[in-house]
Amino acid sequence: MNYFELYEIPVSFRPDQEQVKKQYYALSRKYHPDFFGGTDAAQQQEVLEKSAQVNHAYKVFQSEEATIKYILQLHGLIAEEEKFQLPPDFLMEVMELNEQVMELDKEDAAARAALETAIQTLQNNIYEPVEAIMANYQEGADTEKELLQVKNYYYQKKYLDRIVQGLQ
Repeated sequence: MNYFELYEIPVSFRPDQEQVKKQYYALSRKYHPDFFGGTDAAQQQEVLEKSAQVNHAYKVFQSEEATIKYILQLHGLIAEEEKFQLPPDFLMEVMELNEQVMELDKEDAAARAALETAIQTLQNNIYEPVEAIMANYQEGADTEKELLQVKNYYYQKKYLDRIVQGLQ
């Protein structure tokens, strides 16, 4: 059973957070280990595992990045520790931005603002091709080609997020 089935919500890159929260509380009550104290060890273990799933699913649904990764994993399109090849032109842009971050004079507000604008522009550019896919995703209706575009976005966004962290 996947997390979307567990929470009885449609597969979405942007799950309805009100519905997620509502289901989280309902499932937390349903599978709370304290309610199963008088049952046998096997049932207690099963409830503990279900409770852990409920909690982990909630964390996944709270993060867009984690939700993207989870959906891609459901489709077998992403693996742990995968060495994904990003487009060379993107890598060059990122390398230039990273150099600018390392050379940035902390006192130069104008240079910092220009760098932040450049990063934001690149973030917008990588998001634009997948915006409609992510907003309108329907399980079974979207193609693997569209999901691979989301995968490319996912890895590009991770690179840019590291640059933003370096800037702070």
